[in-house]
Amino acid sequence: MPSLMPPPVREDQELGAVRREVRAFLAEQVAAGAFEPTVDSWLSGWDVDFTRALAERGWLGMTVPTEYGGHGRTFLERFAVTEELLAAGAPVAAHWISDRQVAPNLLRFGNERLKREYLPRIVTGEVFFAIGMSEPDSGSDLAGVRTRAERIDGGWRVRGTKLWTSGAHVADAFIALVRTTPQGEDRHGGLSQLLVRLDSPGVEIRPVISANGSHHFNEVHLDEVVVPDDHVVGEIGAGWHQVTSELAFERSGPERFLSTYQLAKSLVGSVESAEAGRITGRLAGLHQMSLSIAAALQRGDRPDVPAALVKVLGTVLEGDIAELADLETPSGETGDVAALTRRAVQQRPGFTLRGGTNEILRGVIARGLGMR
Repeated sequence: MPSLMPPPVREDQELGAVRREVRAFLAEQVAAGAFEPTVDSWLSGWDVDFTRALAERGWLGMTVPTEYGGHGRTFLERFAVTEELLAAGAPVAAHWISDRQVAPNLLRFGNERLKREYLPRIVTGEVFFAIGMSEPDSGSDLAGVRTRAERIDGGWRVRGTKLWTSGAHVADAFIALVRTTPQGEDRHGGLSQLLVRLDSPGVEIRPVISANGSHHFNEVHLDEVVVPDDHVVGEIGAGWHQVTSELAFERSGPERFLSTYQLAKSLVGSVESAEAGRITGRLAGLHQMSLSIAAALQRGDRPDVPAALVKVLGTVLEGDIAELADLETPSGETGDVAALTRRAVQQRPGFTLRGGTNEILRGVIARGLGMR
């Protein structure tokens, strides 16, 4: 049976020094009241000031080459920084999509105009992106997207709707997966990626309010939105290959198992030892798995299947932590832990849905094992 995970790696002293630097910064920020640690902070903790404070320290665009304004550091260094930020429950949503997947996507597939225009501003925290993949009737089935782009003089005219676009109401742009030729027998053919400015004429952003009253999801309606040729990402018709490459960045990171870490810390000190040990062991295993994927990305590999595995195992763990915390919290309890628990329970349904449903990803894993 083929191995699903890349070879394991160990963190060296340099990565340890990076972690200590980030932890010291975060301690200062919490002491100064700059943010209050919470769960799911990478999705809903939109704080431009905090993002720009990270940018000043060189913690955005870490893997972007210096010729595009970045810092030319490794994916392992970026992993250490992002893991510390997530574990602290810091408000990183403003830059998360831009830094996590848009920058690598533009580096790999973007033309020189797009790289020069957007990468330096991602690094400085001046431009923010949402994701333009899911649609009302396709969800995780990205091959079924219905948003269409029609060729016009000098560009493309886009019609369709994107859903679950976190942060679109405050973002500047998203990279939309669209159909540029009619769907044939090959459902993956005829798809392309376009960088769409969200202030373009014809863009309407409608809020999707969660059951708990929070707003980070949106529906983005594109009504004959014109996208110039120089905002095509990669090649027309190569969208499926490009978007699956992008998903490795989206699914493999520590946000897939650290969304409820603030709760996990409290549980480990309060529940019976066997349960605490299981939580700790699962977190440690996922840390090592995600770290090995970061090393694979550094080598230029495409760890699609390992990323799917981290996403499935990590989001299941996040849900288990929320459920256990709910069981351990007395009814009517107040205080920080009770507030975190309520928020985690409210957010739990989305853990296994975002980034591709776990049901879909189990199929990806099965194919990687040669089982289908």
